[in-house]
Amino acid sequence: MDGLTAVHSRIAEIQNRILTFASATSTSTSTSAAWSSAAAAAGLTGTSAATAAAPASAAGSGPEARVVAEASKYLGVPYAWGGTDPSVGLDCSGLVQLVYGNLGIDLPRTSSQQATAGTPVASLAEARPGDLVFFDNSPSRPGIDHVGIYVGDGKMIAAPQEGETVKVQDVGTPTLIRRVLPASAAAVAAPSSSGAGLAGVPYADLFTSAGARHGVDPALLAAVAKVESGFDSSAVSPAGATGLMQFMPATARGLGVDPSDPASSVDGAARYLRQLTDRFGSTDLALAAYNAGPGTVARYGGIPPYEETRSYVRRVTGAAAAWS
Repeated sequence: MDGLTAVHSRIAEIQNRILTFASATSTSTSTSAAWSSAAAAAGLTGTSAATAAAPASAAGSGPEARVVAEASKYLGVPYAWGGTDPSVGLDCSGLVQLVYGNLGIDLPRTSSQQATAGTPVASLAEARPGDLVFFDNSPSRPGIDHVGIYVGDGKMIAAPQEGETVKVQDVGTPTLIRRVLPASAAAVAAPSSSGAGLAGVPYADLFTSAGARHGVDPALLAAVAKVESGFDSSAVSPAGATGLMQFMPATARGLGVDPSDPASSVDGAARYLRQLTDRFGSTDLALAAYNAGPGTVARYGGIPPYEETRSYVRRVTGAAAAWS
């Protein structure tokens, strides 16, 4: 048996056994025990396979349970960077896209793009099975780089890394959580394609993760970048402001920002806007200070009477509203 045939055979075996398990547990109250038996029979090695059937909140035939059951079909599939075909291998976002696509929900390809889908969930305590949990695992370069499917009880199904397989593991501390299932529990259906959110926006992962870290609306960060530089990380203004978020040299030094690095620039802008909002008490005044300087806003006691600054505030808030 060649390698590809062996992989196909293994996946078919896992899927058949998990489907058998799902059928059995739909009428059984012994969810944990049934899952353990099915997982052991399939030779699966997740950290805690019993939790893939999830707590009571995921039991039954609702959308949450269907997500967990669908994700469970791919337990044991090898990790492959860039993988979207389970006969070859899956990466973390390939797994998520495949699972939800099978249920009629279209998601973007990468974890950073997927982090803009759906609606935010405030904390793991409020997460439900089927929610997506996202992680920033590269401190030297901020940005979402990993995703898993929450199955309840502090566990997720994910494709971890090279040399491992899709498995059940502890969630730990996610950077952000998004709910992509529709609000109604009646059915799993594709979400609205109204264009809301940051899907398709350049650097969406940086805006999302920086916003989560510093309590700033990611749409506002994206709007600032659009108005400041047109999403051009190499932009230089006549006044000497540089980079994606157009920092003046003195401001960049004070914040410890490298304006030429989009990740550093976006993180610095989020910190700076948080500081300005806390100081002046409103988003409009924070934006005015970002444009004209905090000293100018303080001196006028509000948005300065400069058409450039007033236009800037209108343009940024308008763009942010379109993405919120």
